Amino acid sequence: MINITLPDGSQRQFPQPVTVAEVAASIGPGLAKAALAGKVDGKVVDTAYRMDQDAKLAILTAKDPEGLDVIRHSTAHLLAYAVKDLFPEAQVTIGPVIENGFYYDFAYKRPFTPEDLQAIEKRMGELAAKDEPVTRRVLPRDEAVQHFLQMGEKYKAEIIGSIPAGEDVSLYAEGKFEDLCRGPHVPSTGKLRHFKLMKVAGAYWRGDHRNEMLQRVYGTAWASKEELQQYLTMLEEAEKRDHRKLGRELDLFHIEEMSPGVVFWHPRGWAIWQAVEQYMRQVYRDNGYQEVKGPQILDKSLWEKTGHWDKYRENMFVTESEKREYALKPMNCPGHVLIFKQGTKSYRDLPLRYGEFGQCHRNEPSGGLHGIMRVRGFTQDDGHIFCTEDQILPECEEFTKVLHKVYADFGFTDIIYKVATRPDARIGSDELWDKAESALMESLRRSGCEFTISPGDGAFYGPKIEYTLKDAIGRPWQVGTMQVDFNLTTRLDAEYVGEDGARHRPVVLHRAIVGSLERYIGILIEQHAGALPAWLAPVQAVILNITDQQADYVNEIAKSLRNQGLRVETDLRNEKITYKIREHSMQKPPYLLVVGDKEKAAGAVAVRARGNKDLGVMSLQAFQERIAGDIASKS
Repeated sequence: MINITLPDGSQRQFPQPVTVAEVAASIGPGLAKAALAGKVDGKVVDTAYRMDQDAKLAILTAKDPEGLDVIRHSTAHLLAYAVKDLFPEAQVTIGPVIENGFYYDFAYKRPFTPEDLQAIEKRMGELAAKDEPVTRRVLPRDEAVQHFLQMGEKYKAEIIGSIPAGEDVSLYAEGKFEDLCRGPHVPSTGKLRHFKLMKVAGAYWRGDHRNEMLQRVYGTAWASKEELQQYLTMLEEAEKRDHRKLGRELDLFHIEEMSPGVVFWHPRGWAIWQAVEQYMRQVYRDNGYQEVKGPQILDKSLWEKTGHWDKYRENMFVTESEKREYALKPMNCPGHVLIFKQGTKSYRDLPLRYGEFGQCHRNEPSGGLHGIMRVRGFTQDDGHIFCTEDQILPECEEFTKVLHKVYADFGFTDIIYKVATRPDARIGSDELWDKAESALMESLRRSGCEFTISPGDGAFYGPKIEYTLKDAIGRPWQVGTMQVDFNLTTRLDAEYVGEDGARHRPVVLHRAIVGSLERYIGILIEQHAGALPAWLAPVQAVILNITDQQADYVNEIAKSLRNQGLRVETDLRNEKITYKIREHSMQKPPYLLVVGDKEKAAGAVAVRARGNKDLGVMSLQAFQERIAGDIASKS
């Protein structure tokens, strides 16, 4: 008898080998119909997978994340099936699952048009409606190479040819289309109903710019019509909030080919930057950080000692002077260790907290650059805490509390916490890893934060906490980190004198709250759709006159508000007031102040809040108190 153990601990017995589909059918017709795949002893497999010995089995449906991945993987194959059906001369290459969807790369004699995408999507729906079974077979490598060469699929043949000789490969077929794939796949094309093709982009074969350019068709697939529509609606909203579009419309910044991947900040954008930086600088002061500033260029020998020259060289900008090689720093930590090493440090000095708004440069591929979210030159709110092993827990706990308040002040209340634990390739004793991982997890527990574990995703020198924000439309942004490092101070020979009079290596806690200021400001722009709260808004109030007779009064108001520390603009143009209100409203300032003869005579202002809200006439002092309250409360 074969014993199959289900997730609830119950068991089912079968007298002979049994497939995943057969087990699902034995449980009930509803599950048999919903089954997309199985998870046998932790491995995701097709429903046709046969178990010939005792096993643990979970039936995967569209409700399971792994089931959704199977849907997306299978939809990528359905896309290739439709392309081959409509464009027989096209050659297929690879089609993986990606976040929220899939893509497939094709080689074809001409670019696919939007009309082609519509035709392909329509054909995918027709093929899915045929509900053709998806079947798997295995061929020896060399036989599979010949099989695809005979089909004219040179790219597939090349992929298979790179597999070690003597190995078998699996092929999946649906209708007249067959593709190389490890699987698993849905049992039939009828399971694929809720998808949409999104766009076409260029992609080099095997990601190498020296190879030919292919066409990459992107798509998305979901378990239900409602989820698909929610995703498409979210994309529409994301397009409206795109920081690149808003950056142009609100005159915040630009990026150009004179310096690719580096931001040109305009006055309004720089005002946002300064608001963020000065706020974070106060956070440093309030929490015992000493602000430091390290150099931009450091000798190659330092990067060799830290290991970056071997592991990160291709992402570093290098230069030479007087026959010495230097690199623009891609991160700030080595410089902070060199500052720590100046003078003798005692255990009484620890924990020692350094903070820096450190400008870094990384030679990111041009294809990966994205507005101010992914750049080559950026500034981090970088900090390093030098401490003893016993201080790791209290420092991590305090950091999480600080970080939580900072995010709330910026309008983020939905935070995801993840602890990345030890990888297989690591340095340091298990005892140290136990201590570090335990401290990170306990710090989150004490802060009341639920977290997940990301096994093996820590750095080779230590585990870390990743702090991910969810924005107003549900998108995740990983920004903050707390990372434990037992290695760097050893490599750079940093030490302190312990209570016992002996020399000891301090632990380094690498920590960032907002991370890259460029990226964080991009996130803020999209979070608030450009309508930043009063304390962050580049222009906090615009004062508009109705006629020239109020010009002097407008300037008096502007002077008074600027003396209060507010960012204020005036508009004294000889234009209709309705035109000026409409024009400035598009720039999304928190307040518009309109003054005519009545307001001038009363020493008052007519206040309009963002969103076309008429707050009526109030004294200038009343308005000053109102906006001061907005700024103080971060509302």
